[in-house]
Amino acid sequence: MTIEGISRFAVIGAGNVGKAMAAHLSILGYEVNLFNRTEENILPLKKDNEISVSGVIEGRAKIGLITSDIRKAIENVDIIMVTTPASGHKEIADLLGPNLRKDQIVVLNPGRTLGALKFSHILHKYKKENVVSETQTILYTTRFCDMKSEIFAIKRRVPLAAFPACRTEEILDLFKDIYPEFTGAKDSLETGLANVGAILHPTPTLLNIGWIENSKTPFKYYYEGITPSIAGYLESIDRERVTVAHALGYNIPSVTEWLHEAYGIIGRDLYETLQNNEAYQKIDAPQKIRHRYIYEDIPTGLVPISSIGNRMRIPTPHINAVIELASNITNTNFWQCGRTLDNCGFSDMTMEDLIDYIYYGKG
Repeated sequence: MTIEGISRFAVIGAGNVGKAMAAHLSILGYEVNLFNRTEENILPLKKDNEISVSGVIEGRAKIGLITSDIRKAIENVDIIMVTTPASGHKEIADLLGPNLRKDQIVVLNPGRTLGALKFSHILHKYKKENVVSETQTILYTTRFCDMKSEIFAIKRRVPLAAFPACRTEEILDLFKDIYPEFTGAKDSLETGLANVGAILHPTPTLLNIGWIENSKTPFKYYYEGITPSIAGYLESIDRERVTVAHALGYNIPSVTEWLHEAYGIIGRDLYETLQNNEAYQKIDAPQKIRHRYIYEDIPTGLVPISSIGNRMRIPTPHINAVIELASNITNTNFWQCGRTLDNCGFSDMTMEDLIDYIYYGKG
């Protein structure tokens, strides 16, 4: 596959992000297939094979194929963009594994923490060595409602890393005319530790559980659900994440700094910065506790960050407290089901050896 030959995409996952991405790529002039695991969720889209888009992008996008057949979805495509929640990555890797061509590139949007490593670990069962890249966060701030994809914002800068990291520049070259917002990260450990969803999602959801479970009290997640006290606790969690990253030599931004980089907004602290972000004005809070803000961002965000901290003997008490609270409230052992260095295949590696492996793709 040559850079000049990139023209065909498969978008895996027809949620908010998947619909927005498929539509945007189509409007940009690329051939796009859209896959979803549940057929009934894509039946309305299959009527016309079109997605209407409004917001920062406007138009009607023609989708080449909308299907729940993974083989058909990825046949003859160049790049596979996975947009499912990270909690679904294992299932998607198992679906892709038997059907991947060796020249196809997989991009996790986003990988969350240890995403590309875990995904590649699963693909190895199928003797596949495809490059698996991951973004640090979702490119789009978007929601799908009333058969229309509304894109509130496209982030100005989204770091991307390939696994192995020695292929990152090559992958960025593929996207330079498609997503100039993608910028290079050192490796997938850096993008994983820069996982801001793990900070912004689980804790406010848990601390607003009474309102979330009361259907009579809808509220705006960021504007009303994150109060000054909650934002202060998020800053404590964030300091632990940044401390773990800095100990490994990654100069990642705090959440407040990231909001400035991604959206161009500033504030005196995290609370004020969130309040100043117009892109968050229309984001509603979850309507139930069984939501990706818990079931994705804890096992694929807070748990692996805690795991890395534990390996390095760096305490993460605020992170651990959120994991414990979520486990007790939902009766789910997130410590057991979450990603760790051990269950990603690195139980016998030192952190120094792991970083070398992440760069070269071999021990």
